[in-house]
Amino acid sequence: MIKNKRVLITGSTGFIGANLTREFLKLGLEVYIFTRVTSNKWRLSDILKDVKEYCVDLSDGERVEKIILKIKPEIILHTAVYGGYPFQKNTDKIMQTNIMGTVNILSACSKVGFDIFVNTGSSSEYGPKHSPMRETDLLEPNNDYGASKASATLFCQMKAKSEKLPVVTLRLFSPYGYYEEPGRLIPSVIVACLRGENPKLSSPDPVRDFIFIEDVVDAYLKIVENSDKVKGEIFNIGSGNQHSVEEIVNKIIELTGNKVKPEWGNVSNPRIEPKIWQADISKANDVLKWTLKCGLEEGLSKTVKWFKENMTLYDKQ
Repeated sequence: MIKNKRVLITGSTGFIGANLTREFLKLGLEVYIFTRVTSNKWRLSDILKDVKEYCVDLSDGERVEKIILKIKPEIILHTAVYGGYPFQKNTDKIMQTNIMGTVNILSACSKVGFDIFVNTGSSSEYGPKHSPMRETDLLEPNNDYGASKASATLFCQMKAKSEKLPVVTLRLFSPYGYYEEPGRLIPSVIVACLRGENPKLSSPDPVRDFIFIEDVVDAYLKIVENSDKVKGEIFNIGSGNQHSVEEIVNKIIELTGNKVKPEWGNVSNPRIEPKIWQADISKANDVLKWTLKCGLEEGLSKTVKWFKENMTLYDKQ
């Protein structure tokens, strides 16, 4: 049982962190969040009164440790990240946030003891592959962000095994859903459609393994519930299927019912796009008994409905 536990969520103002914050509040846990001076809290504005907030930069190891010693979290969901968006290009900040931030928070938590520490990894750690990605694949990241996330995952795995700590990494593929960043593919297309505007896009061809946020949150819950079985483990969290950008865009246009046409070639894409970007999720299925509850059409349908009800949030961004 996870009731009456103290849970700390880093990166709580981001897409994944905000959804986790909301879910763990619903479950009745004592929720602590780390924010920074520059954090935009639009995703949490209605629930900030219900959480205990600390303003701290994870690169400040001394302050991180001081706060951890004070609150003694039992469940740590580490989602803080920098570099996941194309406009986040500062290499020093990528390394400081993703590597040293992880080192600082995990090192501090190891001094107080905890039930489970969930590190949030990324499919970018793998780099391009020619078949569905498995947790045992060689890591061959092709950018700063992927390299920093791979380093953080390896550090977490090493600490788990060398110190027998309950640390696990979830390698997320392409989550989408409630509160996603406005500039990302799915939110930008939905918003354009709801406004009756033609979505402006780069290419119809890139592929991704899209996974609905409710299934992502469920994976974190499964980890917390199975904390005694997963020390040092890494799990892919995706749908196990890939879809092209064109498929996603056409489905959103269909679901919104608006007569708009995608304008391809309007946005540049500096990335080298692989022909395959797909998770092998058999390990999560077998070990965690985690299974996908929401297929692409249902997930997109729920997302479109949510956006219709919450467009004012995006009008302000």
